[in-house]
Amino acid sequence: MKNLLNIGFIAILSGLTFTSCNDNEDYETIQSVEKVKIDSVAIVNDTMSVFDVQSIRTYQKFTQQCEGFYGYDYVHTADFDRNVTAYKFKTNANCGSGTFKGFNQINFAPKVAGTYNFKFWTGDTTFITKTIVVQ
Repeated sequence: MKNLLNIGFIAILSGLTFTSCNDNEDYETIQSVEKVKIDSVAIVNDTMSVFDVQSIRTYQKFTQQCEGFYGYDYVHTADFDRNVTAYKFKTNANCGSGTFKGFNQINFAPKVAGTYNFKFWTGDTTFITKTIVVQ
């Protein structure tokens, strides 16, 4: 009986060894990540209270079928100054001929009252500047 179990166990292990995974190459992989210009910014309220949360939307253009939003670089440059840069990813998919406008958002939740200045990167050395007063 013990020999029969050992033979069965060896047979199962042999079967697992010869089984291969399906290496389907039909999926898309990210090839690069780079800055993407922020075309516009939407802030609902330019005045808010401490500990409130406000969504700040940014709008960018992407090439169809091969690009999309990757993330933000949100840098505190001073106590009340923030620089925001958006990043896009590019995949190995065939790009479409057109573009689409996507939006993403940052949830701003200040813990200190003050006048906050946001600079959103629009390309080269240009920025969209927005101010939120927190009371």
